Formats: sequence, C-alpha cells, structure tokens
Amino acid sequence: MSDSEQITIYQLKIFILGISPMIWRRFKVHGNSTITDLHYIVQIVMGWTDSHLHRFVIHGKDYGIAQIGGIWFADDPSKVKLADFGWRVKERFVYQYDFGDNWEHQIRVEAIITSESTGSEPLCISGKRACPPEDCGGAWNFMAQKQHYSIWYIADRFREIVEQGEISESTEEIHQLRRWLLVNNFDREEVNSRLKQYAAGDSVSILFAQRIG
Repeated sequence: MSDSEQITIYQLKIFILGISPMIWRRFKVHGNSTITDLHYIVQIVMGWTDSHLHRFVIHGKDYGIAQIGGIWFADDPSKVKLADFGWRVKERFVYQYDFGDNWEHQIRVEAIITSESTGSEPLCISGKRACPPEDCGGAWNFMAQKQHYSIWYIADRFREIVEQGEISESTEEIHQLRRWLLVNNFDREEVNSRLKQYAAGDSVSILFAQRIG
C-alpha cells in the first residue's frame, strides 16, 4: 500500500472545563471522519443526548451541524474531514455544547497514528466519571449539586422513602438519587457499543433515543 493510501488516526483526549475532579475521555477517530462524525462521536463518548446546540472552534473558525434558530456555519460539516485541519500533536481546540448551561470542552490531539489497515475506530480507550445531567445549570451548579447529593444524603433519603412506604410514589426521585449515586461511574463498554452502532450506520435518532431511555 502506498503512502497516499495510508490511514491517519487521531488519538484525542476531551474533558469538560470548570469541573473538578475532571470528567474526561480518551478516544481514537479516523482522519477521514467528518465534523458531523466528530460531533456525534463526542456526544456518545461523553454521554450527552444531543438535545442542544453546539459548535467546534478550530483554528479560530466555527464548525458544526446547523439547526433552526441556531448558529449558521460556513462549511458543510459532512464534507469537512478531520485530516483537512493538519493537526499536530498537542494541538488543542474547543467543543461547546448547550449554550445555556455552556458546557465547554477542550479537545487535545495526543497522538497521530499512520496505519495501512483500518482498526475499530471510533474507539474509546479510557475515561473517568459520568457525564453531568442535561439541563443541570452548568459546571458550578453541577458541582454544587454533586456536593449536596453525597452518599450519606442519598442513603438517608432511600431509608426515609422505604420506611415511609413511598417507593411507588417516589420513582422519579429514586431515579434521580440513583443517577447521583453513580456520578463517578463511567461505562466504557457501553460507550464502545454505541460507537460501533454509529460506525455501522445506525440511525442517529434511534441511537440517542436508546441513550435517553
């Protein structure tokens, strides 16, 4: 295989700014993937539900999938390939999601791999901690809520619900308590299962409907 037929693979690390301890993911993506692909891959690896507007800021220019009432982008995201940017190792760019809560992510190019064969990309290699809940108010509100929903508070509320016999009436609260109980959990196998579905061409709407459900 000639050099012109070799495949470029980017190893990227993404994390949400303003949150400690850090919520992050490390993943691989083909250089011939598009901005459209990268948007959906980021949504999947982070655990978002694609419910809000977004944009990438790369080399000082905005990129993304345009939506009614949202930002207009000069380039068709399905035609802009990642390899077109000529990224270098340690280069960084920004991904913003939900302009109300303003989740700002930094993405760093950790490695650039040249291969003569396709692998299983996109692929999540590692990560830490669950994604914040949608519409929780942004980084500061998320950290405040996380502190409030301590394991002791959750245990006390579960005990009260059981002792008062209000399990059937408290299903929504129980679901919320469970979510905060698992706030430090990250399921890489589930993420890679969804990435595999996306790479296979499964409907994006179905993919995120499964995520929400």
